[in-house]
Amino acid sequence: MDHDHIHDTGCSCDVNAERVDMARRRLMAGAAGAAAAGTAAMVAGAASAATDEARALYADPAEPGLPQVDMEIVPGRTALVVTDPQIDFLSEDGVTWGVVGESVTEQGTVDNIERLFIAAKAAGMPVFISPHYYYPHDHKWQFEGTLEKTMHGIGMFDRPGPLSLDGFEGSGADWMPQYKPYIEDGETVICSPHKVYGPAQNDLNLQLRKRGIDKVILAGMSANLCTQAHLYELLELGYEAAVVRDATAGAKVPEGDGYLAALINFRMVANGVWWTDDAVERIARSA
Repeated sequence: MDHDHIHDTGCSCDVNAERVDMARRRLMAGAAGAAAAGTAAMVAGAASAATDEARALYADPAEPGLPQVDMEIVPGRTALVVTDPQIDFLSEDGVTWGVVGESVTEQGTVDNIERLFIAAKAAGMPVFISPHYYYPHDHKWQFEGTLEKTMHGIGMFDRPGPLSLDGFEGSGADWMPQYKPYIEDGETVICSPHKVYGPAQNDLNLQLRKRGIDKVILAGMSANLCTQAHLYELLELGYEAAVVRDATAGAKVPEGDGYLAALINFRMVANGVWWTDDAVERIARSA
């Protein structure tokens, strides 16, 4: 699968196939230890339910120290929002698989996101996608955070421009193939791309408000980055938000376990933290 960054000769952003390849190699080398533990499960395939080991490792505390709250699904006011359901995050062919693959596999993230799509469509619940794309002009930013620099360096989510779909089909920026029937059904709202992590720079809030939505079921990638940033922004904007904990995943790197970091924060700020089984049942009951 070719995910090389596409530029014309006048781009002058200093991103080329050789540089992207070198950056990917550095990323994969740094993540080799984290990815090794997930190798056996990945051979069996990423599409599966959360493993028993993962459920035990990331189990909720037996005696929570914080007040336990929950969110009620109200038809007409509740939507499913999925961040970055794209190849570069969720496929073994994606450029980040070396760091997120273990977590995606442990949580059964690929299948769980699809289960949410199916449940929402069956219940007539609105579905919104907040995608992540980078265009050539984004590679000319004068400063970047650590992971912005990493994503730009590996050509993650790259497209040749906002008005072109050249090279999109099957690229790292494309949807996971099994999600296309749900995303491309003419009903799902595909928002403009967010650029860093949260939805402050795209039209997700506008699209939700224009549909009368004030409750969100949140899933997608990646747990401690875009998913968490969307959660915080939506809460600040006055939405209720429940996160589906096994329909997301995070990078495991020497700096730490991104999924665990996100889960701790989900428990502290979200209006609900649900398993996919629970979310699917709740969505069905709300229809």
